[in-house]
Amino acid sequence: MYTPLVTENSPSKLQENPEVLHKTHLSQALTESKCIANIALPMVLTGLLLYSRSMISMLFLGRLGDDLSLAGGSLAIGFANITGYSILSGLAMGMEPICGQAFGAQRHKLLGLTLQRTILLLLLTSIPISLLWLNMKTILLFCGQDDDIATQAQSYILFSLPDLFSQSLLHPLRIYLRTQSITLPLTYCATFAILLHIPINYFLVSVLKLGIKGVAISGVWTNLNLVTSLIVYVVISGVYKKTWSGLSSECLKDWKTLINLAVPSCISVCLEWWWYEIMILLCGLLINPRATVASMGVLIQTTSLIYILPSSLSFGVSTRVGNELGANQPKKAKLAAIVGLSTSFILGFSALFFAIMVRNVWATMFTHDADIIKLTSMVLPIIGLCELGNCPQTTGCGVLRGTARPKMGANINLGCFYLVGMPVAVWLSFYAGFDFRGLWLGLLAAQGSCVVTMLFFLSRTDWECQAQRAQVLTGTNAHNNGSDQEKTDSLDKMKIDNSDSPV
Repeated sequence: MYTPLVTENSPSKLQENPEVLHKTHLSQALTESKCIANIALPMVLTGLLLYSRSMISMLFLGRLGDDLSLAGGSLAIGFANITGYSILSGLAMGMEPICGQAFGAQRHKLLGLTLQRTILLLLLTSIPISLLWLNMKTILLFCGQDDDIATQAQSYILFSLPDLFSQSLLHPLRIYLRTQSITLPLTYCATFAILLHIPINYFLVSVLKLGIKGVAISGVWTNLNLVTSLIVYVVISGVYKKTWSGLSSECLKDWKTLINLAVPSCISVCLEWWWYEIMILLCGLLINPRATVASMGVLIQTTSLIYILPSSLSFGVSTRVGNELGANQPKKAKLAAIVGLSTSFILGFSALFFAIMVRNVWATMFTHDADIIKLTSMVLPIIGLCELGNCPQTTGCGVLRGTARPKMGANINLGCFYLVGMPVAVWLSFYAGFDFRGLWLGLLAAQGSCVVTMLFFLSRTDWECQAQRAQVLTGTNAHNNGSDQEKTDSLDKMKIDNSDSPV
């Protein structure tokens, strides 16, 4: 007797049943959610710990006895973010698609080489940044900032110079581990560093009476502790064995792929970071600059806290998308993107609720100044509305990183933040009489246009083509096992971005 080729329980029969299909899709989505959560949740804890470090520093600044120290420290942090930290963070992002896709493609040695190249790139970049920081006061005065605030800011940033070295190691190490779905050790190391941060601050600020200089030194000290603990973990755990073949002259070759990803990644990150920090500079031109600059510093800390959730989700989605594309699994990569973006909308509404609930008490944790508290309470609901767009936009950037398309993110951020948001902010603040609120309403316009544009282009992604690009990027295809130049040329010939993106 012949056995029928298609039985009642065969896959083809199951596929005709919509209910079974729905359950299968739901099961796959839940499985993907768990994978993303395993990466993102430890990143949330790590983010909260690192945020507490910034919070502690701001609290010590606020308790120094006058709003001048808080304003000067806030301005210095803003300047450091604009001219230093955003650049290092953005350049480091260039290694994320390479490492994520290489790990999925089982090309482990490429991770180690990319780590070395990125660290070297950041260290070289830190040299001109240091020169800029040394001349910070002159630049601030040229921009019309208050002399007393600029003096305090200069003191803070001079003692933050060694932090450039720490950041040049910290960013690549975190990405190196995260793209391998290793995130919990980051949490442990951050816990160790933060536990020491409070006594370090107390010792430098309260015991040695170093004031704003002590707050800056404590931040550098804490980051050095974090970097050291991460290196110790990597060595002791042996996680480096598959990916590390020792310091090699190979890291001095084939930089084109990394640079092609690092530069637009840097532009994308900087354009967004710079918006927030430029607002601090604009605050110095408003009525009552000391109160507005100090309030902006508090609000930047608030947005940093809220940002932890979507950024952690973004990191998880980027890793999952990159790993699956590297493994030549475009359908799974698409599912990871859909699950991540769906979750981001839930986070957006949660952030709005949080901002509204804490609006009347949040600023009192930083200062007792009535003007600062009033300004902060007035703007917090607007920040909550901004997060409705920021959460899916941030997650969308994670999808772009996972697919190695940073140029798209740079173009979107440029258009939405600087061609839409900035003109709206300047007009509302300086011409329409909205003053401090106008800056944040401009951000709301930027975030709204950004998320709409981002989702539009992501919906046009050809995932099969992105999987092919991943094979070329990681050198998985036989004809791409050669030089970095050959890989780049192959990517250029494919012209895949032209079919589904504006770049």
